Amino acid sequence: MRKQFVVVGVLAGLSCLGVAEAADNMEGLARTCFNCHGTGGVSAGTSMPSIAGLPEAYLKSVMLEWKRGERASANMTRLVKGYTDDEIAGLAAYFAKQPWTPVPQPAAKAVLAKGRKATERCESCHGATGGQPDEDDVPKLNGQWAKYLELELAKYRDDSFQMTHKRMIRNARKMGAGDVEAAAGFYGAQGK
Repeated sequence: MRKQFVVVGVLAGLSCLGVAEAADNMEGLARTCFNCHGTGGVSAGTSMPSIAGLPEAYLKSVMLEWKRGERASANMTRLVKGYTDDEIAGLAAYFAKQPWTPVPQPAAKAVLAKGRKATERCESCHGATGGQPDEDDVPKLNGQWAKYLELELAKYRDDSFQMTHKRMIRNARKMGAGDVEAAAGFYGAQGK
């Protein structure tokens, strides 16, 4: 009986070590993302998104779309193809557990007013300020880099880009060209 307890105790200890090792491996894999997306997934660059604190389902879905070639991104498609589906799931979980850190950028009152009006159809999914997504697969936009948001909206508006979210494509294409920059500026300026 005592030997059984010792064996069970050893197995439990090894299991905990396996979990700790997997967490360390994921931390190491996540560090490869820091070069572009910033330390901890909080970007310091205007055309590169912060990914820390985005919903796990969203991150996983987007990475799998890149891996399968369903979504356009020259860099991410090449990088993600080298990851297993389990590594992609692990990265999505890792970054989703990090705190969302909005980086509010200044915007003129006129841009905020025009952007507020331009984002009315966006509210149903992203919330009034972009910080209250209605679903697990919808990203936060508040305090995301405005230049990045503008570039992404341009992709949704362009037939030549592979973008998968049909509702986002429809809504982005309904926006006027001047509304894109204003909407991006509005969300970029939001702290909460």
